[in-house]
Amino acid sequence: MNTRKLLLLGLILALILGFFAFDLADYFTLANLKAQQAALDARVDAHPWQAAVLFFLAYVAITGLSLPGAALMTLLAGALFGLLEGFLLVSFASTLGATLAMLSSRFLLRDWVQERFGRRFEGIDGGMRREGAFYLFALRLVPLFPFFLINLAMGLTRLPVRTFWWVSQLGMLPGTLVYVNAGRELGRLESLGGILSPGLLGAFVLLGLFPLLARRLLDALKARRVYAGWARPRRFERNLLVIGAGSGGLVSAYIAAAVKARVGLVEKHRMGGDCLNTGCVPSKALLRSARLAAELKKGEALGFRGVAGEVDFAAVMARVQRVIGTIEPHDSPQRYRELGVEVIHGEARIVSPWSVEVNGRVLTSRNLIIAAGARPKIPDIPGLADLRPYTSDSIWSLREQPKRLLVLGGGPVGCELAQAFQRLGSQVVQVVRGTRLLPHEDADVAEAVMAGLREDGVELRLEHTPERFEQRDGKPCLIARTASGDEETIPFDTLLLALGRVANVEGYGLETLGLAVRADGTLETDEYLATRFPNIYAVGDVTGPYQFTHFAAHQAWYAAVNALFGGLRRFKADYRVIPHCTFTDPEVARVGLSEDEARARGIAYETTRYGLDDLDRAITDEAARGFVKALTEPGKDRILGVTLVGEHAGDLIAEYVLAMTHNLGLNKILGTVHAYPTLAEANKYAAGEWRKAHAPQMALRLLQRFHRWRLG
Repeated sequence: MNTRKLLLLGLILALILGFFAFDLADYFTLANLKAQQAALDARVDAHPWQAAVLFFLAYVAITGLSLPGAALMTLLAGALFGLLEGFLLVSFASTLGATLAMLSSRFLLRDWVQERFGRRFEGIDGGMRREGAFYLFALRLVPLFPFFLINLAMGLTRLPVRTFWWVSQLGMLPGTLVYVNAGRELGRLESLGGILSPGLLGAFVLLGLFPLLARRLLDALKARRVYAGWARPRRFERNLLVIGAGSGGLVSAYIAAAVKARVGLVEKHRMGGDCLNTGCVPSKALLRSARLAAELKKGEALGFRGVAGEVDFAAVMARVQRVIGTIEPHDSPQRYRELGVEVIHGEARIVSPWSVEVNGRVLTSRNLIIAAGARPKIPDIPGLADLRPYTSDSIWSLREQPKRLLVLGGGPVGCELAQAFQRLGSQVVQVVRGTRLLPHEDADVAEAVMAGLREDGVELRLEHTPERFEQRDGKPCLIARTASGDEETIPFDTLLLALGRVANVEGYGLETLGLAVRADGTLETDEYLATRFPNIYAVGDVTGPYQFTHFAAHQAWYAAVNALFGGLRRFKADYRVIPHCTFTDPEVARVGLSEDEARARGIAYETTRYGLDDLDRAITDEAARGFVKALTEPGKDRILGVTLVGEHAGDLIAEYVLAMTHNLGLNKILGTVHAYPTLAEANKYAAGEWRKAHAPQMALRLLQRFHRWRLG
């Protein structure tokens, strides 16, 4: 705590202690005020302006220091100055004192609260920025809530001071008027409880509910304007209609069917979406075959001679399709129909906020969920249109192994497929514009992955900007500009584009409704995943911000519940703890902040690192490379983020996801028994590294002396 905070805290404590030490609280009793009323009236009559100023300052001091007595001072204002003058004095003095109390709380406590509970306060701050005026107004209107607690609590949020001022000024007017008016009959009052009758309390409660009801009314009026010009069906055929049967759409439909809603699911291609047919499932099946090819090369290190194998590329790709076929029944139309979902095959087109046309038939639904997914990004590079490039959607049709594969892109998909094809026998050249692969991970993580790819033989071309494609000697070539400004010619026979994905926001009627699209091309939704139409929601790649299968499923719960039960209660989508994995070798998994993200957001952190080259199980498995990197709050074990690089990182990250979800620190992980020898012990040892760095050195020195003394 800095000097200014210490001085202010000292002054406030001194004034509060003085108030009680000199028994000033005894003066703020109803009996004392009634006994002193005649003498006080005489002073006000003799010096009205002086009395008003002194009263104003005393009221500001009491409310600013959160001292007891504000209610009695309000009564006294009515008794001494009358209804109008007393009302004006109290109204402005109470607001000024409350604002001073709020500012003191913000100055003294906000930083400490942010350091200790920063992540939890992010949602509160966001809510206060959006609707803080409504909530504060409701609290001010109900005298049951202690005003001094409201002042201190508001200081911990980011509610603007000017908003706090005017809302407090208005919100306290009814209560102030009642108390000042009661003070005019001070001699007849027997207790403060007599001021607020049950009927009056009920009226205040209704007043407190008014801002919240007003908010609902404003939302209803806004919705009415949005729906203006659209004919709402008198009766709906369904409670929910989902467009797209990928991860987000399937989970949305599943949840709706589980709560016995009538739900329809429209898909124009294959059930399961990208994940099953062209994404997670086929890529991981390919990676499994590629891993065996890499394992065969480790035969000699494991004590085997002459271990070899010949890749049958067509058989590998046939296995990929077999794996898809084995998993496909999990997402099949038959299964979902058995669950109670109406599965409709065809191309959907939204024709109104409640109607979707499919195969010439108009389907109506009270709510819609858009889960239209995304598609591979195709760059605008001269000469590309003359080639037949593959993407992560189309690469699975290959049956002949590429001899020289050119991969454009250094994200997770590009890295995974580049390594897989290299291990299966292709010569892979990976071209990226940036200085490293995996630009959204820390530099040390990217370096570990690049080392793994180079070890397998992948040729990395960093800081290469693709300029055009040409045919030279009958072979396609990429002409790229290097960091030094030179042109480099890169021949290839097969091209894979892995430059990210763009949301599918065209071709199914969004333009008809005028739904907004963000700058990054995704469909705009609010914190409840609703579009500008309150009954139309969006989940998954089409809205983002992440393009993970598990993230789409996570969003689907919020969208489905809000769509079906939003009239009763809505839930804001929670993105605080979202893990992700890159399935290269070494594998990369992360949850929470990376170091780059923490620095960019100005979040203070400590880094704890544990190398897997020291882990027994990693050594026995010939997998002793990689690390655990945990970011924690300075001086505390609260986890801000964890990155794992190494064997089975995607599985090991689950322990940290659980810990962060339930606010468990590294000490809890350290105190958890882990089986030996397992890779999961890396998590415990990383926690041990943190504990070692924060060991109480003075206590350890005292213990050392104690043990020496015990030796005799």
